[in-house]
Amino acid sequence: MGVTRHKQLGLTDEQVLDMYRYMLLARKVDERMWLLNRAGKIPFVISCQGQEAIQVGAAFALDRKKDWLCPYYRDLGMMLVFGQSARDQMLSAFAKADDPNSGGRQMPGHFGDSRFRIVSGSSPVTTQLLHAVGVALASKMENEDLVTLTTFGEGSSNQGDFHEGLNFAGVHNLPVIFMCENNQYAISVPVEKQLAGGSVAARAHGYGFPGVQVDGNDPLKVYEAVKEATERARRGDGPTLIEAVSYRLVPHSSDDDDRSYRTAEEVEEARKKDSLVLFKKYLQETGLLSDKQDEELNKEIAKEVDEATEYAEQAAYPDPSETYTHVYGE
Repeated sequence: MGVTRHKQLGLTDEQVLDMYRYMLLARKVDERMWLLNRAGKIPFVISCQGQEAIQVGAAFALDRKKDWLCPYYRDLGMMLVFGQSARDQMLSAFAKADDPNSGGRQMPGHFGDSRFRIVSGSSPVTTQLLHAVGVALASKMENEDLVTLTTFGEGSSNQGDFHEGLNFAGVHNLPVIFMCENNQYAISVPVEKQLAGGSVAARAHGYGFPGVQVDGNDPLKVYEAVKEATERARRGDGPTLIEAVSYRLVPHSSDDDDRSYRTAEEVEEARKKDSLVLFKKYLQETGLLSDKQDEELNKEIAKEVDEATEYAEQAAYPDPSETYTHVYGE
């Protein structure tokens, strides 16, 4: 890796260290959730491990004061960058009343937060693409200078909503970015059994806008691709499809046994390309991160995760009388 890659992209030393911190925080929150699940304290985990570089790199390329997100269920890293805290994530995992995503009503991974222009997702996959297209259409009609980013797994790119969303965005030249987080598996189905052509990015061509594939283990490459896409959208040049290729390092969810469809050797091989390992190496090579600084950062994050866990575990559950609030019209 060259020593000045982030500077060439217009990122400061502080910004790339911040990127690493968010990636590390996402990983540590996620790892804690698995421990809590195995201890029987929380019911479900759907993980971001292996995809942190995509989420953090993309979020850094957006304007966190005005752009909109329509995320999918793995986007823990992106939620942290856009403004949610480790405490927010834990409140959601424990389904407590103060969970900002749903007040304890939804499963973990159903992100939504009006404070940060994050649109609530639903359980059927790919519906968020249509929501993103709607937000982008509204912003174009209102002449607002904002970009909408939506994310999804490569399995979602085979759903009807994907094609409808891309087609509509292409026809109406909307300021929307479609970002596929290709983690190689649609639950248990490997990518070669999902995509006849082998490329999600190639599909953009049929809808009249660019599709690019990037290394999803490199947050700087993801940042660059999303930055270009946001500039294009703000100029009025329409949508972009980005396929960021990574690997899901853990089972699909806490209810999945990935040993039934992939080997331990395959996962170990993928761990060598873990974005946290590679980005840490980059920061060390550029002289931005010493072993001592990394150790301090890990301690600081461990404390943050401990405090978030403790707070959420003690927090109040929703009152049963609130069960139907925001469900039916008053």
